[in-house]
Amino acid sequence: MALRWKNWVITGVQWGITIVSFWVIAREVSWNELFILLKDLNYVIIIAIGAVTIFGFGTQFFLWWVLLNEIEKTPFSTVVRVDLVIKFINHIIPSKASGHSIAPLVIKHYTQTDWTDAVTISGLNTGLYATLYGIVSFCGLVLFFQRLPKALITIIFFSSLMYAVVGLLVFFAGHRLEIVGRIFNNISENKSFSSIFGNKLNKMATKFPSFTEESASTFRTLLSDPTVVIPYTLAWVGKLAVFPGIRVALLLIGLGGSFTPLWLLPIVLVMGYSVTVLPLTPGGVGVAEASATLLLVSLGINQEVAVAVILVDRVFGVYFPALFGAIPMADIDLMRLISNEK
Repeated sequence: MALRWKNWVITGVQWGITIVSFWVIAREVSWNELFILLKDLNYVIIIAIGAVTIFGFGTQFFLWWVLLNEIEKTPFSTVVRVDLVIKFINHIIPSKASGHSIAPLVIKHYTQTDWTDAVTISGLNTGLYATLYGIVSFCGLVLFFQRLPKALITIIFFSSLMYAVVGLLVFFAGHRLEIVGRIFNNISENKSFSSIFGNKLNKMATKFPSFTEESASTFRTLLSDPTVVIPYTLAWVGKLAVFPGIRVALLLIGLGGSFTPLWLLPIVLVMGYSVTVLPLTPGGVGVAEASATLLLVSLGINQEVAVAVILVDRVFGVYFPALFGAIPMADIDLMRLISNEK
């Protein structure tokens, strides 16, 4: 009976946190403005935006599916839950690094893969994701350098640089994890480590060298496999560039705005949203909208139209997935996962 009450209390706390977190995300969306904008759009454009958003979700889930299926066959529904939970966490804690850092626990929870594979997959996702983001954003800076204010160039430059540095560090760690292993081995042999952090972390540190050697081998194998890297890259381009670019182009058409040439819109959006890597607000809420809007205005789009299209794009492309992630998130007890009690 006591155990049952404990489980009920834990479940209640989990759902309480989920509801509060859901509210934190929902209150950041200007729902009245969104409904007014959608009401004024042609129904054909609204349907097209909905279709583009669905395809965008598909590429979003495909990113994890490509990587997870290289380790073991994973149902697509499981991949959806993994991605949505990570998206939810990204919009509760500042910076995308939060979701990427918790990803191994989420993967292990839903797929039952061992810790080594979960960390390897998460690390590879982070490395590829960050590297591609940095490359595309830097390309955008080169293309539009003459048309942007210096302050905006500076912000985008540093956020792009951060993505590139993160990607390079992850790739280096993935290839030279034995160095990290030696560091943890030295820590585990330090007597003061156990007295400060406890036996459980000491055991984890003791196991880390063998874990890193195996993980590094898997990391190198996957990174050198074109059947992994190419599909992942295509999915990344679809999720973060092509489908958001099409959605914004449709909104511009519907609201009477224009951008030339339209095919560069995907690169512009990647640049504008690159600031989400900075730990300023949860999920870059507010900051991402401001930088992307300023970028569009700097490139000749009317300010009111720019605000509208960015708002709608963020709601459909970012906030909806984060809100949906509250449902599977309520089923996770991260403390149990960390303590290996589940």
